[in-house]
Amino acid sequence: MIKLENKIKELIEDLRPFLNQDGGDIEFIRYEDNFVYIKLTGACAHCAFQDETINFGIEAYLKEQVPEIEGVINILL
Repeated sequence: MIKLENKIKELIEDLRPFLNQDGGDIEFIRYEDNFVYIKLTGACAHCAFQDETINFGIEAYLKEQVPEIEGVINILL
């Protein structure tokens, strides 16, 4: 599980520059029961396209790289 979690963290690092371009960022929270929990910050935290970014960007990329992932959940802390 630790190895898989590290892979997910690396993949999130690959995505970070794209979010940074728009003034946003992403934070890995945890991987549990085949779901990746993240927190979008900066401009992404309140963006009207947040769901599209998560579903069609972040989640699609992570699932492509790690088929065990069932979904991505944004935590609003």
